[in-house]
Amino acid sequence: MPRRRIRRRTLGSSENGIVRHRAEHIDHVWTYDFVSDQTTDGRRLKFLTVEDEFTRECLALEVGRTFTGRDVVGVLRELFLIRGTPKHIRSDNGPELIAKAVRSCLEENDVGPLYIEPGAPWENGVGESFNGKLRDELLNGELFTSLTEARVVLGDHRRHYNHRRPHSSLGYATPASFAAACRPAPPLVLAALALAPSPACTRGEGLVDSVALTRSGT
Repeated sequence: MPRRRIRRRTLGSSENGIVRHRAEHIDHVWTYDFVSDQTTDGRRLKFLTVEDEFTRECLALEVGRTFTGRDVVGVLRELFLIRGTPKHIRSDNGPELIAKAVRSCLEENDVGPLYIEPGAPWENGVGESFNGKLRDELLNGELFTSLTEARVVLGDHRRHYNHRRPHSSLGYATPASFAAACRPAPPLVLAALALAPSPACTRGEGLVDSVALTRSGT
């Protein structure tokens, strides 16, 4: 008897690609994906990469032997606590990324998933670009002897990428400096300063003039 084919559910659409649904501001669209490598003993390494598409920041670069949907949820929840939630998050249809636990987490946090068309990696251009640079600039030249070593090296790479590596699409600013410029400046505390008594007021001098000015609206 012919073997029964199990059809894997796909959720992707070209409407969710980077051209038709582009990031417009910081934390508007994140993207995440997986990259594979191995340690010198031949055992698999798997990297979960998360980036902000607008600022090009690498928000997470997690390393493990395997990842499940629940592992992905753990990384997302930590990011949500530290940075807040994005409006959308873009990805392919990898089994860990369409897992029920992941989709439930996104729904609970009001994050809209943007699953790209299957077999169209160019629709996730920012993530693919980051992963390609990660491969070319680090993974192809490193031999990891252990999972612990991989975590240390990848942590250093993430800090270098965010804070020291200029990015051409950002006008050759680093992702961290570009992101800092995107964030609104904290409001100036002018009201408290305006209401603070002057030295003359604390001594009982000029109090009448201050009140009169306030009532006259000047």
